[in-house]
Amino acid sequence: MSLRIGTIAPNFKIETTTGTIDFHEWAKGSWTFFFSHPADYTPVCTTEMGRTAQLAPEFAKRNVKPLGLSTDTVEEHLGWIKDVNETQNTVLEFPIVADKDKKVAELYDMIHPDEDDNAAIRSVYIIDPDMKIRLTMTYPMTVGRNFAEILRVIDALQTTDSQEVACPADWEPGKPVIIRPSVSDDDAKVKFPQGWETLRPYLRLTDIK
Repeated sequence: MSLRIGTIAPNFKIETTTGTIDFHEWAKGSWTFFFSHPADYTPVCTTEMGRTAQLAPEFAKRNVKPLGLSTDTVEEHLGWIKDVNETQNTVLEFPIVADKDKKVAELYDMIHPDEDDNAAIRSVYIIDPDMKIRLTMTYPMTVGRNFAEILRVIDALQTTDSQEVACPADWEPGKPVIIRPSVSDDDAKVKFPQGWETLRPYLRLTDIK
């Protein structure tokens, strides 16, 4: 099953390190950063779990709930969390799905046989409050995620949801955005009273707060 941007994220009910969750109910009203790991007690995964925990205030500021997944048991996860906290100098509080039977990994297409027949690869799903998948990223098992990029794309998605703009290459919060071509100049005068710079009729840059 290949999940695409714009489709509803599949629901599931499963045990986690913070208790049983019904995913759609748990995530209701929030954005979700859902990310998978090949296994507990592995080095790259340990740093990623730690980094997610360290960034808890940044995720909270954006109304984002992190949700990890690894194909091990709750008991194994809890032991691993102790290692994460000690080696990464943090306190991990977000839930980690115990996907021992790989049901959720299969549901979310996290098993790539050409990489590994049994382990979930490093998948990322950014899911909005309407439970729509808004972004997917897939990393090989040996490459850790770029968390600055994860926060950046969340900022970009939330910005483009709130205003009729698009984000140019390498955009970061505070930098100019693009007025969408579907917005006429007359409408843009109302929507963007701060004005804009026209590089081409289809490429208009403006500053937003």
